[in-house]
Amino acid sequence: MIQVFNASWALFLGMFMLMIGNGLQGTLLGLRGELEGFSTFELSVVMSAYFVGFLFSSRTTPLLIQRVGHVRVFAALGSTVSAVLILYPVLTEPWAWTIGRVIIGFCFCGVYITAESWLNDASSNETRGKALSIYLMVQMAGIVAAQYIITQGDVSGFVLFIIPSVFVSLAFAPILLSIRPTPAFEQAKSMTMRELVSASPLACVGMFLLGGIFSAQFGMGAVYGTQAGLSVSQVSLFVSVIYIAALVAQWPIGWLSDRIDRRILIILTTLVGGLGGLIAFIWTGNFAIILVSAALVGGTSNPLYALLIAYANDYLEKEDMAAAAGGLLLINGVGAIAGPLIVGWMMETIGAEGFWLFTASLMLGVAGYAAWRMIQRPRGELDLEAVSYVPVSAATTQVAAEIAQEVYIETEEEEAQANA
Repeated sequence: MIQVFNASWALFLGMFMLMIGNGLQGTLLGLRGELEGFSTFELSVVMSAYFVGFLFSSRTTPLLIQRVGHVRVFAALGSTVSAVLILYPVLTEPWAWTIGRVIIGFCFCGVYITAESWLNDASSNETRGKALSIYLMVQMAGIVAAQYIITQGDVSGFVLFIIPSVFVSLAFAPILLSIRPTPAFEQAKSMTMRELVSASPLACVGMFLLGGIFSAQFGMGAVYGTQAGLSVSQVSLFVSVIYIAALVAQWPIGWLSDRIDRRILIILTTLVGGLGGLIAFIWTGNFAIILVSAALVGGTSNPLYALLIAYANDYLEKEDMAAAAGGLLLINGVGAIAGPLIVGWMMETIGAEGFWLFTASLMLGVAGYAAWRMIQRPRGELDLEAVSYVPVSAATTQVAAEIAQEVYIETEEEEAQANA
């Protein structure tokens, strides 16, 4: 692990700073929007806009890279991010923030795709899984560090908007000065949505609902906190707990994933997450309970992303895995766009606790559908060998998902050779 980090430390450092910038702007807009008098629905539109840009970029950035190269795409999108971050406190209107979030979502996705391409190019077959694990830890660490920075400034001022712009700008230096500028970039072959749904209906439904859960956490967590009467420091701690729990829970859930029927684990995981949401919905005024619920929901929703990919791979041929990753990411992105809009409407209708009711409903929905699928397709009906679980975050792009798929394939081939 240390050897892998030493080989790509500049890339990881740059990604850490990028995640600070992204983590800051997500929480900061929720807090500042409340101060500016934005309605909950207006903020939900603003937050949803990020995922519109993110989803659109996942389809267009690969074409840009093939046309002008990684370095130009990375520099252009990163510079745009810095500019938009500074404009937020200048143009404090819902329509302006919505446009800004679409641009930010597009640019961050493009930056991630570029950086993840470099990560893949810098990794060998032996180190790719470890590199992906470090990448996940760096992502979570950046978001958590951003929450601490928010507590050190004035949400109503300009400084907290300048800081993420500076971090994003500084992220260019270690990456562009130490990484080879032209890694190979190939798009995976396509897979129709009908083929993907036919292969694993549970993975598709689960990914759609999980998109709503994740976007509610990432986009509406700060909005919920302010509406529930939490202080800035409490909101920051609340968001931090979600991501810390997500990081900690990846490995025990991954260990279980390789040892029991994944549908049983999906049911257990989502039941725990649903229970966490219901607890906070019932006792929404208790901050300690809110933190426990944040840990339960965050610690189950993020690992669930990798768990659903691994489950889908159980029913796919090796050559179809990369294409399936793109399809699952698209489904997840559509759910992510809808998530903030629905949770915003629920919070306006029944209050801040609507955030938890939304989360619990989607978690329990996944559990219920997984149970129904176990009846419809018993495990013994197909002769299959489960692939190994690989930790990957719901915040990654198709490139990182395809890296995970390569790790699946390589692990499966190694096990086949060992058993031969």
